[in-house]
Amino acid sequence: MDKNVHANHRQRMRKRFLEHGADNFHDHELLEMMLYHCYPRCDTNPIAHKILKEFGSIQNLFESSPQSIKKRLNCTENVAVYISLISSITKRYLQNKRKEKADMSTHEHTGEYCINLFFNEHVESFYILCLNKQKKLNRAVKVATGTIDEVSVFLREIVRCVLENNAVYIILAHNHPSGSIIPSFEDRGITTEITEALRFIHVKVLDHIVVGGEKYYSFARRKDPQVEGY
Repeated sequence: MDKNVHANHRQRMRKRFLEHGADNFHDHELLEMMLYHCYPRCDTNPIAHKILKEFGSIQNLFESSPQSIKKRLNCTENVAVYISLISSITKRYLQNKRKEKADMSTHEHTGEYCINLFFNEHVESFYILCLNKQKKLNRAVKVATGTIDEVSVFLREIVRCVLENNAVYIILAHNHPSGSIIPSFEDRGITTEITEALRFIHVKVLDHIVVGGEKYYSFARRKDPQVEGY
């Protein structure tokens, strides 16, 4: 009897989604439907409520690692991986949506792109945005991954990346998982090193974007001398 009740409920939820989309669903209802694929024979509504209570929001859930999800929910590894895949696919979607010759001619365009680029990054990562003569994006390349509060960048890797992707201009970008967007002394130092090194191969560093959550710091916007500006 319970199985039939759950089956009918799921059918009604799917029909509602197909007819009206997700806009009229509460967060716990969307999670409940997502979990149908993880729990085929039980009521997922209480589980969805438990998840929101534990993480506080869908955003916090999707920004958590599979290991954290498994530990905090006391769920199986399969469930934790499935939930994490949703955020990973979302990140790939956001990147691909803006990837095709994205305009990087202003810090506003670049900053928005970089916020999406670092979606769901839990450690510091360093990217090089390789641009063509029209300041359109050829490719965004991750050249280094570090820890929660630091990342090491090697000049030879930067130069190799620039040459391989035929960059005329580049933009540096890295994140601060702490949420701070203030560049550190080390951030300014590596920016200067990269800018000076690339002058020898006639490639200009237009900007360095530091992302913290939904905010960013643009060296070019602040007219910091470490970059050459747009």
